[in-house]
Amino acid sequence: MVQKTVSINVPMLARVEGEGALHIEIGAGGIEALQLKIFEPPRFFEKLLETRSYLEVSDVVTRICGICPVAYQISALQALESLFDADVGQWVKDMRRVYYCGEWIESHCLHMHLLAAPDFFGYPSVVEMAADYPEIVRRGLKLQGLGNDLIKLLGARSVNPVGARPGGFYRAPEVAAVQALCQKLRDALPDAFELVRWTAGIDLPDIAQGFTSVALHHPERYAIAEGNIVTSTGVTLTAAEFEQHFSEQHVPHSTALHCLLHGQPYLVGPLARINLNYDQLRPEVKQLLQECRVTFPSSNMFHSIIARAAEVCQALLDSIDILQAYTLPEHPYVHLTPQAGVGYGASEAPRGLLWHRYEIDAQGAVRQARIVPPTSQNQARMEQDIRLTLEALGLERPDHELRLTAEKVIRNYDPCISCATHFLDLRVVRP
Repeated sequence: MVQKTVSINVPMLARVEGEGALHIEIGAGGIEALQLKIFEPPRFFEKLLETRSYLEVSDVVTRICGICPVAYQISALQALESLFDADVGQWVKDMRRVYYCGEWIESHCLHMHLLAAPDFFGYPSVVEMAADYPEIVRRGLKLQGLGNDLIKLLGARSVNPVGARPGGFYRAPEVAAVQALCQKLRDALPDAFELVRWTAGIDLPDIAQGFTSVALHHPERYAIAEGNIVTSTGVTLTAAEFEQHFSEQHVPHSTALHCLLHGQPYLVGPLARINLNYDQLRPEVKQLLQECRVTFPSSNMFHSIIARAAEVCQALLDSIDILQAYTLPEHPYVHLTPQAGVGYGASEAPRGLLWHRYEIDAQGAVRQARIVPPTSQNQARMEQDIRLTLEALGLERPDHELRLTAEKVIRNYDPCISCATHFLDLRVVRP
């Protein structure tokens, strides 16, 4: 059997955050090996947290990711407050939802316009796309900036914010600032609704796949930072029960752990959330999706971009409802009394479920920390998706077409490999 090896270096996968590579071996019977390699060095945040006070945790973990720092803060604070039996009150819960909504808007709009859309419109980057679709890109950046404004309102700054703390926030925004931002949110609603129509009109690949969806679920509202973990296979569990069903394992080709559900790949993120929580969407959002003839739950992974747009609308509407009734609290946080034990927290980062576990001593110092980010949970599913998508495309296709399709699949997940790939080195081995 004669084989040829084609090595392709793709520096433009700077449209994914981090460093990685893809190795594929194609034989006469199909794909014989497929590895999504992640080789970025670990940063040891979990180890850095050991011996630190619980008061420092939220400020440390926000440095894990500059795109989704709020998610790391909220999951950590949940874990600590659950251990300390803290009732933070409704004002803090509402403001945390607004804070988190800002991150969803910022992250989703960045991904849809700067990272994913060029794939679907045939451009190497958003720079070339903006020349032909300036209004679309401008609208996306405007919405992204609005998300940053929401984060800054409560976090003091939009990148690595520092406003959240155990028990609540260090300070409460002034009423005038909240009212002004609330009006900007109302003014942005037409853009957000048009964003859903735009994504629903994109000519997306139509490839159905079977996969297990995993997300938080709340019986009364679209889950962000509250609820149980549920799966499309019928499992329901608390954050404290996560380790009984999910397991992480090392694989030789990746510095990121693979997390599996009962030994199998699964999906977290916007598509998983909307598949499991469609009934909790705002009526306006469900009506819009129906008008666009988009049906959830969906087995097409490329519907993730539509799910992101729908969540932008959801986040805007939720934020408006909360902020238009805003009043200054007597205190922006409650005092906590540390106690020894183990606390667990889970929230929905833009990219999916983010789980934290902290062991704390009687003085409130961290003895051990464990963090399971969304990208490590999606990594096995990404490999599975690449295989199924390339097989559906046809393995006899030219190498460059297989490469571009694999890139599109990877970027569709919006992986974050520092918390994912500055370039994709694709090696295809054929008979």
